[in-house]
Amino acid sequence: MTTALLSTAEELHARVRHGSRAVVMTMGALHEGHATLIRSAREIAGPDGEVVVTVFVNPLQFGAGEDLDRYPRTLDADLELAGRAGADAVFAPSVDEVYPGGEPQVRVSAGPMGERLEGASRPGHFDGMLTVVAKLLHLTRPDIALFGQKDAQQLALIRRMVRDLNFGVEIVAVPTVREEDGLALSSRNRYLSPDERRTALALSRALFAGRDRHAAQEALRARAREVPSTHARAEALSAIGESRAAADAHAVATAAPGGPAAVRAAARQVLDEAARLDPPLRLDYLALVDPADFTEIGDDFTGEAVLAVAARVGATRLIDNIPLTFGAAS
Repeated sequence: MTTALLSTAEELHARVRHGSRAVVMTMGALHEGHATLIRSAREIAGPDGEVVVTVFVNPLQFGAGEDLDRYPRTLDADLELAGRAGADAVFAPSVDEVYPGGEPQVRVSAGPMGERLEGASRPGHFDGMLTVVAKLLHLTRPDIALFGQKDAQQLALIRRMVRDLNFGVEIVAVPTVREEDGLALSSRNRYLSPDERRTALALSRALFAGRDRHAAQEALRARAREVPSTHARAEALSAIGESRAAADAHAVATAAPGGPAAVRAAARQVLDEAARLDPPLRLDYLALVDPADFTEIGDDFTGEAVLAVAARVGATRLIDNIPLTFGAAS
């Protein structure tokens, strides 16, 4: 497949469209995580559809002191990877093409959800992100747009914008892609030294520790529900030696701290240990939130949740998250 490199919206609009157009938005420096998004887009668009990958480093979502100038720009390699993954075109506009009048005076506001977690750490970031996503949706005119779950708060805000502002596009989430050691794929991973990378693995280890604690607690609670409710049934189970196991499970499930508090504690322990490493991990936040608004969940919460973490190792800031389900839904 020959992948076209386009730099203007006029070139993109001139392309003949037959089936659905699926768009994958990136800031370049493509890696296997992006390739997974592109392959998913290819599958959704089908042989008659079109897959467009955007490559644009958006200055609006970089704050003072962030890495706009050193953000990797690898367009030739990006074009090659996108083509191998199934892209029909790479749309790589200039800043003047996206913002022809300079920085836009009218922007999309992320609202209260955009001020939490990543938004609190990076003021204005989500306003800039939503503004460029809105611009690129208008410029590329897709039927479907795909985003990775690694940027969970970004994904939630884009879905909210599309719903609240009546964009005629379907938003599809693609699961986080990880390297063999568990580190979530990111263009910023290349900044890590070998020692820094070893420390950075604490992010995914913390998330997995929280997930495993939650799974163990759910298993204990499920086992406790099997405890017989009558004396006659207990005596019957005693004959085959199961009542003690059921009782033990019930005692542990009842006595052990569970739910969101236990998940946070398990993850926090890993992060606290990583803070004592050389080089240390400097935690920005650890949060267990409702994906509808990214507020912290309470101990009586039921339903889908996101366990999210952000931290710095050396000069590099990394984020990661995993989904969890609490209560009856699990």
